[in-house]
Amino acid sequence: MTTTVGVGMVGHAFMGRAHSQAWRSVGPFFGPPLTPVMTALAGRSAERAGAAAASLGWASVETDWKELLRRDDVQIVDICTPGDTHAEIAVAALDAGKHVLCEKPLGNTVAEAEAMAAAAERARARGVRSMIGFNYRRVPAVTLARTLVDEGRIGTVRHIRAQYLQDWLADPRAPFTWRLDRDRAGSGALGDIASHIVDTAQFITGQSLVGVSALLDTFVLERPLPGGGGTARVTVDDAALFIARTDGGALATFEATRFATGRKNALRIEVSGSSGALAFDLESLNELWFHDARDGAAESGFRRIIVTEPVHPYAGRWWPPGHILGYEHTFTHQIADLLAAIAGGTDPSPSFADGLQVQRVLAAVAASAAAKRWVDVEGSE
Repeated sequence: MTTTVGVGMVGHAFMGRAHSQAWRSVGPFFGPPLTPVMTALAGRSAERAGAAAASLGWASVETDWKELLRRDDVQIVDICTPGDTHAEIAVAALDAGKHVLCEKPLGNTVAEAEAMAAAAERARARGVRSMIGFNYRRVPAVTLARTLVDEGRIGTVRHIRAQYLQDWLADPRAPFTWRLDRDRAGSGALGDIASHIVDTAQFITGQSLVGVSALLDTFVLERPLPGGGGTARVTVDDAALFIARTDGGALATFEATRFATGRKNALRIEVSGSSGALAFDLESLNELWFHDARDGAAESGFRRIIVTEPVHPYAGRWWPPGHILGYEHTFTHQIADLLAAIAGGTDPSPSFADGLQVQRVLAAVAASAAAKRWVDVEGSE
């Protein structure tokens, strides 16, 4: 027997579409203990929100997200809006007793993230759960990498090399979007994609970044407005580059850019340990490369693991072995885990506290780039 749970989602663009697909597919494939009902979609324009609701499978529309908090048929609020609205919506929803799933980064500032984490802790005491949407944790190969590290298969972690490479802004004629406005996005490549590799690196290794030395740069300072009519000033970074140290003593390098010509969505991470190594590339997301340094010289080297077997994380819920998964499945895995946590009365992961820690890393990167010096991450020992 399962119990239904009503979902209200705020926002219906890129992330709203991805989350909608996940809400639709989680039931048939995962049979979660709570059956989600796509109750209401909130958007500022009744016309656009109505069209999105009809297309994506939502039963009703609200033009004010606050109405979701007043509805008894909504128990989960899913936040898929730009970063400047995350804090207001999430804090209000948690205080109203709604479970919350919020896209990353948690907020646009550390202060916003702190307020959200505090609201999550207040709500937790009342049995209300919250999760930040770092969906790449739910790539089966990434989850397997975490398991191998936990099992000691690569020994002591010594090096982390992480990149997130995209090229969608490499053309200076590419039009201005909200992601290039600091007031709405908070930062550029730093918050948009570096947040993912920071979380992925920390998730796989189980270690936290404690200090950074960074460079930020903006290559194109003005962009044409969509549809013509002038230009707008770019107020965020186009690329972030930094070195770091973890609380486990590992050395790390991070690169995030939306100017890597020819790279579409290349989240790459390699972790080297005292007795082995792991390597992953999101553009080949069903593969994990593993090296066991204890192999003899005749067998030494990386071997490819196709992460589609029933024994692999999440994979057994989908297709027969070798039938690969894609980007959209990570969101379904995320929601399956959230529903299981809510039903079980446990705290889902990553938590808002995890999101706050990533936000503090991003703030340290920005401060380091501005001051041209090493900066410790707030809260690290």
